[in-house]
Amino acid sequence: MGFFSKLKQGLTKTRDEFNSKMSSVFSFGRKIDEGFYEELEETLIQSDVGFETAIDLVESLRAREKAEKIKDTETLQQALEDEIAKMLTGDVAENQGINIKDNCLNIILVVGVNGAGKTTTIGKMANYYNSRKKKVLLAAADTFRAAAIEQLTVWGERVGVDVIRQNSGSDPGAVVFDACQAAVSRKTDILIVDTAGRLQNKANLMEELKKINKIIDREAPDANVEILLVLDSGTGQNAISQAKLFGEVVPLTGIILTKLDGTAKGGVVIGLTHELNLPVKMIGVGEGINDLREFVPADFACALFAKGNDVDEDEHEDDEY
Repeated sequence: MGFFSKLKQGLTKTRDEFNSKMSSVFSFGRKIDEGFYEELEETLIQSDVGFETAIDLVESLRAREKAEKIKDTETLQQALEDEIAKMLTGDVAENQGINIKDNCLNIILVVGVNGAGKTTTIGKMANYYNSRKKKVLLAAADTFRAAAIEQLTVWGERVGVDVIRQNSGSDPGAVVFDACQAAVSRKTDILIVDTAGRLQNKANLMEELKKINKIIDREAPDANVEILLVLDSGTGQNAISQAKLFGEVVPLTGIILTKLDGTAKGGVVIGLTHELNLPVKMIGVGEGINDLREFVPADFACALFAKGNDVDEDEHEDDEY
């Protein structure tokens, strides 16, 4: 199965929930009036796109209706699909995809709460880049959980990349220091750093991440750095709250959204992109090792609104991911 098919299949719960609600709002022959827009706004909020995003989408749709003199709900629904596709791209189009530069060390600092799938995501990311002939190194800097260190080590063995690690309870900064030195000396293309996710103790987490950033700046001053937040899409609007909190701790450059295949709350992707002006850079749509790929907004929008088998797989080349 190609990745677009996996994406479409993975969004089944979200799509069925979304389209079920929308079909009621956009019923055939319905009058487009204030009551219609109020119901649409409420439905969008219930679909996990977020309060601010729902209001902005409705206002955009009002403007389209007046400018294009739209009189029927079928045409207006297509306009809504267009507006959502635009919103997914938004002001961050040039930042879509993880920024990996040639001929230099790229460091991907991965943050997120425990349970979001952070360590598993790092393992899959290592496989993604390793399979594309990049020299990858992992750093197990979540030293507060022995299970995280062991899990990352297992992933390293599975995908064939080395893991820089120390014993549980060690200083995370010391792990990052060793990893930066190893990455520079080995001429590594990509160093991916796992971190602790103890958001309930934000003060400690902030100091820890500041220290890690300082070590990276000092030991790999010429590195290209991405700071990515892993979010479980099943948390819905809580994902936006988490992103805002982590954004106060560290300068995020993007989001990785996991577990899209297991939730009906995938609409949160729209709100994350719009409200935070942060690009979703990778998505996970399954448990397989190859089920983490770079995010393509147009394909996500198409898969979200697809009905049955009405999407031509040939129009969506998997090489784009």
